[in-house]
Amino acid sequence: MRLTILGGGGFRVPLVYRALLEDHGKGRVTHVTLHDLDPQRMAAIARVLAALAEGVPDAPAVRVTTDFEEAVTGADFIFSAIRVGGLDGRAIDERVALAEGVVGQETVGAGGIAYGLRTVPVARQLAQKIAWLAPDAWVINFTNPAGMVTEAMSPFLGDRVIGICDSPVGLGRRVAGALGVDPASVWLDYAGLNHLGWLRGVWAGGRDLLPELMRDEDALTSFEEGKLFGADWLRTIGHVPNEYLHYYYFAREAVDAARAAADTRGAVLIKQQDRFYGHTDTHPFRSWENTRLERETTYMADARDAAGAGDRASTDLQSGGYERVALALMRAIALDERTTLILNVRGRGVLGTLDPDAVVEVPCFVDANGARPVTVEPLTGHAAGLVAAVKSVEHDVIEAATTGSRSVALRAFATHPLVDSARVAARLLERYEAELPQLAYLSGRS
Repeated sequence: MRLTILGGGGFRVPLVYRALLEDHGKGRVTHVTLHDLDPQRMAAIARVLAALAEGVPDAPAVRVTTDFEEAVTGADFIFSAIRVGGLDGRAIDERVALAEGVVGQETVGAGGIAYGLRTVPVARQLAQKIAWLAPDAWVINFTNPAGMVTEAMSPFLGDRVIGICDSPVGLGRRVAGALGVDPASVWLDYAGLNHLGWLRGVWAGGRDLLPELMRDEDALTSFEEGKLFGADWLRTIGHVPNEYLHYYYFAREAVDAARAAADTRGAVLIKQQDRFYGHTDTHPFRSWENTRLERETTYMADARDAAGAGDRASTDLQSGGYERVALALMRAIALDERTTLILNVRGRGVLGTLDPDAVVEVPCFVDANGARPVTVEPLTGHAAGLVAAVKSVEHDVIEAATTGSRSVALRAFATHPLVDSARVAARLLERYEAELPQLAYLSGRS
């Protein structure tokens, strides 16, 4: 199989290649093409991949190119892992939001809207080109905000674009560990949107183990989400939320912690990655691995500080998340190895209140025909309301990015649950337009 990675100079690309190196089965990926607009970053990643491949006789061949048509033509699978505006854009997303006293995380709240407004136009262009140049390729979207971007690409690619995220997998693994069961032996009743979902049941042997976890104080507070949300809140809502819901349930504390930090997450990553990309000539893999561990250690540090959750567990610092999901997804489609994965796909009405084309994050059956959402119990109560509100915002971002309407972009900011004032929304949009040249396409028309 031939795999193309758009954003091939991205820091997490070696995770994907390392997973490919461990796959020696029939139908494995034999050729990897890296595409990036920054040849220096791509060359640095290529050196890491070469170091990983040393001593592996059947390592997938790697080529690099800045030519998009060359990169995607003939590909069986295309990973979209672009970052429009780079980490500098992410730092602006965070800083502008925090200056207005609202959450600025890259996929949540004002920061997520700004990121979506500059990413969706590019993602739609890429999808249109892929549909023309590689109509038989499957596109696996890593680009954040993952659900929104997947939905923006789907008019051109249909069900051949699938979004993935490692958050549900990590949550399921941690909860299974707290219950003392094998993660591979349980069925996860999980539903929502990307970075806005809830684990509602953990099924094994015909019974739900989640109530048992809720009764065990020590087990409930032994893993990341238990520490982030606290046992009392988890029992109150009766589910285990995706870690990103900390920004919704504890928004004020999250903003205070982010403001108190020396740097925003984007600024931290800029420093980490500048050191890496500038020093990959002598020991490329060692340099990358040290930076990866530093990156994982500081992941969601502001949320953990706000919750008093302490340092991340050592088990959470190891890789094996989204790259494993991607590999399982590719093998299921290419070889008809039927499996079930939590993915971002068009929901076909499985969550009830959303339209059929809305992309949701739910368990999916995957085989040679692609991914199909499993029928799940509808979301209820505050979860249903929150998902409906955020999906409406996502639709506004996609509409603004498609039509250039500034008023629709303003509505996206003003109606997001984490932006508490239309006047704040107006100031946010003005500041983002002033600092992000990618938003120059917005106009005053309705």
